Amino acid sequence: MMTDFLFTSESVTEGHPDKVADQISDAILDAILTKDPLARVACETLVTTGLAMITGEITTDCYVDMPQVVRGTIKEIGYSNSSMGFDWQTCAVLTSIDKQSPDIALGLNHGDDIGAGDQGLIFGYACDETPDYMPMTIWYAHRLAYRLAEVRKRGILPFLRPDGKTQVTIQYRDRRPSSVNSIVVAAQHQPDIHYRDLKEAIIEEVIKKVIAPEHLSSDTEFFINSTGRFVVGGPLADCGITGRKIIVDTYGGRGHHGGGAFSGKDPTKVDRSPSYMARYVAKNLVAAGIARECELQVAYAIGISRPLAINVCTFGTEAIPKDQILDIIKRNFSFKPKDIIDYLDMRRPIYKKTAAYGHFGRSEPEFTWERLDMVERLRDQAGL
Repeated sequence: MMTDFLFTSESVTEGHPDKVADQISDAILDAILTKDPLARVACETLVTTGLAMITGEITTDCYVDMPQVVRGTIKEIGYSNSSMGFDWQTCAVLTSIDKQSPDIALGLNHGDDIGAGDQGLIFGYACDETPDYMPMTIWYAHRLAYRLAEVRKRGILPFLRPDGKTQVTIQYRDRRPSSVNSIVVAAQHQPDIHYRDLKEAIIEEVIKKVIAPEHLSSDTEFFINSTGRFVVGGPLADCGITGRKIIVDTYGGRGHHGGGAFSGKDPTKVDRSPSYMARYVAKNLVAAGIARECELQVAYAIGISRPLAINVCTFGTEAIPKDQILDIIKRNFSFKPKDIIDYLDMRRPIYKKTAAYGHFGRSEPEFTWERLDMVERLRDQAGL
């Protein structure tokens, strides 16, 4: 295992077309859960020039004005001018919704229990590199992306437009983050801003406001809009689809990924709720000092509520034997879908906020899977 290496993660702003799609899907999910907490929702969104299309499988008795939800979400993101090729007032909104397959519903409806809605494998991860127990590369990338939106919305850099991407490469020594090697920022902008002024503004108002001074050096490279121009962006420049930013949504490429996206899916979907639970368990284990780095894998079969397998990997950083860690996990946590939903209080309209800037490493109260309420109990059971 290499101990000295470079590692890179990227993030995107809420105005990136794929993230626009994710936020619309989760906004529709939230609108439905507000009226029907037991609804089954798998909502997919496509956005392109002048068009937002909503499709998927939704089973509910409630009524939601989906076009209104779509337009409100686009307006909040900041696409408010037709000169950008996409705006909330004039874009067409199409819907094509079916009900959940009765064959899938048969596997979920187990009386008081809930069977897994599909086969699949999920991962949860945590490490001690940052205060939020996230890898430093994705932690910084998300904060840079969030800052791009913040300076745009607050008028600090009024020439910015909603689309944007960030990327952070960090030098690791002894598998610990040492310094920022390079930062890439692509920020959509109005056509009349001079490149030199934009670059200086991004460095001063975004990068230096986010990256700790001790992580920057004279060798850190900045790549700001490296083509020299980023005026055409958003759905005008690139078709956006729900679920295409699964690495941005999770751990920035650290650890593994089962392949399933989160947005638009109600908590009975094993792509979503067990991934959140696995993050919760891994984070509490790391915070308890049981390992400096921890990854869980959980596997499911459709219609079966209990997980088929649970595996834990600690990358050689464990303080106690791994079989003891696995025993602690099984004694303290249930990965049955219903138990996860109840434990993390997931039948609430909390998901739109997750759809930009990452599902993990967040301190907002809706993110119940980020709680550190099992640390002392786990530490005691580990004998630490």
